[in-house]
Amino acid sequence: MDDWLWGLLACLGLTAITVVTRAFFMIPERAVPMPRWLKRGLQYAPLAALAAVIAPEIVMSNGQLISSLVDARLPAVVVAVAYFFWRRDIMGTIALGMLVYLPLHIGLGW
Repeated sequence: MDDWLWGLLACLGLTAITVVTRAFFMIPERAVPMPRWLKRGLQYAPLAALAAVIAPEIVMSNGQLISSLVDARLPAVVVAVAYFFWRRDIMGTIALGMLVYLPLHIGLGW
């Protein structure tokens, strides 16, 4: 089989899998009963996913733990976390974290 045909079959298969998994909860005509513990656990899934993506970016560089405190990410995280606990504003947290990070990273080369 030619490479383009394999590529086409792979794209069609991935499309079908994506549609089925995304539409899985819309297929039944009535709500699917879920136990209370599962509903409660699913409330924390977005936070857990965000932490799993962000935490390695903060403490690692090139696959290794950072070995120096002279890293622009550390002061940015401290300021952003402090701002979040003060104001509980996600957009401000991101903006302030970047406002601290960029001058240290670009300007000072941290």
